[in-house]
Amino acid sequence: MQALRNMFRSWSTDARLDGKTVIITGANTGIGKETAIDLAKRGARIIMACRDMEKTDAALKEVKDASGNQDVVACRLDLADSKSIREFAENINKEEKQVNILINNAGVMVCPYGKTADGLEMQIGVNHMGHFLLTYLLLDLIKRSTPARIINVSSMAHQWGTINLEDINSEKNYDKQKAYSQSKLANILFTRSLAKRLEGTGVTAYALHPGVVQTELWRHLNKPQQAAMWLAKPFTKTSVQGAQTTIYCAVAPELETESGKYYSDCAPAKCSQAAMDDEVGQRLWELSCKMLSITWE
Repeated sequence: MQALRNMFRSWSTDARLDGKTVIITGANTGIGKETAIDLAKRGARIIMACRDMEKTDAALKEVKDASGNQDVVACRLDLADSKSIREFAENINKEEKQVNILINNAGVMVCPYGKTADGLEMQIGVNHMGHFLLTYLLLDLIKRSTPARIINVSSMAHQWGTINLEDINSEKNYDKQKAYSQSKLANILFTRSLAKRLEGTGVTAYALHPGVVQTELWRHLNKPQQAAMWLAKPFTKTSVQGAQTTIYCAVAPELETESGKYYSDCAPAKCSQAAMDDEVGQRLWELSCKMLSITWE
């Protein structure tokens, strides 16, 4: 019962974000949108980074109306295309004075096998590689905006994941659940590696599990899985509840001196042994750099 109570534990702070700039990927739906509304209410300038601009127009209006904050903009970002990521980052680096909080929230879940524009398996490509490249391209600006935070939305599904460095694109054998778990494990390994590299810079990094949330990500589940989710609905979170741990990582004053950790239900949580394997984390970092043709020491 305690776990259930924690799951819906409400957490709140009146921390303000006036004068701060926040980028949220996938902010036009689900927990990304709810995060945008909450942080906009705290006075932040919000940049909604989304792929589907048609859907984003309606979400943009909703965020402005719900928060009463007009300093909210939408920019196109397709995390499945490195060209789009580079164009987005170039635009941000040119137009914005600062980025105080980067929330790598967008993701795809248990989708049929597909590839990104760069030939990466879709789930590792969007959930890990796309955000890895985005963070790399914005890092200098983030470092000039300290104190700053980078937040990676992972999942408890990381517990069932392994990083297959020899076949990161699941070309030999594709299992959509395994590929999803691998990408979510990669989020935590990335967060830990990033935190180490950012020590002493004033930039901190966090990974989190939002909870089992009723979102559009379920659309690729098969019929039995969808039925199971429907039965489990009383124990799942709404998007508002699901956004709370992201918001906690973004604004909680007590996390200012923490970095590289994993959170769930607005509290530190245990991640799997595999998620703490910093040697695999380093090898994943090197492989990611190689596949994205970047040099990031």
